[in-house]
Amino acid sequence: MGRSPCCEKAHTNRGAWSKEEDQKLISYIKTHGEGRWRSLPKAAGLLRCGKSCRLRWINYLRPDLKRGNFTEEEDELIIKLHGLLGNKWSVIAARLPGRTDNEIKNYWNTCIRRKLLGRGIDPQNHGPINLFTTLETHRAVAIQTMSEGSVANVHDDEAATEKGGRESRESALELDLNLSIGLPHCSPKCSPSQANLETNKQSICRRLDY
Repeated sequence: MGRSPCCEKAHTNRGAWSKEEDQKLISYIKTHGEGRWRSLPKAAGLLRCGKSCRLRWINYLRPDLKRGNFTEEEDELIIKLHGLLGNKWSVIAARLPGRTDNEIKNYWNTCIRRKLLGRGIDPQNHGPINLFTTLETHRAVAIQTMSEGSVANVHDDEAATEKGGRESRESALELDLNLSIGLPHCSPKCSPSQANLETNKQSICRRLDY
């Protein structure tokens, strides 16, 4: 069975948090500490989901959060950690006190990636961008495209040749059919059987007269 939802979402508020809700959450956590997020909303008198309370506290309300822009030292540390850890933002955030994983991820995608590209560094593997490899890749794609076009032309020529041969065969067949529609006419003089019939007929007539 799956884990039951942390709250009845039909009876919870959604959208932006109000100042009164923020104050209730801050006061409760100052008194009872963090944790027990599933039961916290009801205990704190909030009509919110436990997950929403946790994210609101971690990303906006906890007192050790840093405000303002990232410093150059933080930028270089993020770049170094990303080169070692990849996109493990929560692990990276644990090494930058006061910064959240979501904040660091957004900052990476909007600012640091552009900074690395400007330095000629690949943001994925943190190695130099190989322009020669990029040019070779475009060249290979162009050659493949031209080759595919040549093969298509050859196929078109073969299809045209086959079509021409088929039309020639059909024309020859039509010609043979026209020639074999009727039998050639032959005169009685050319027919031996008809000549024998006339001879026999004359012989019978002479015998009867005799």
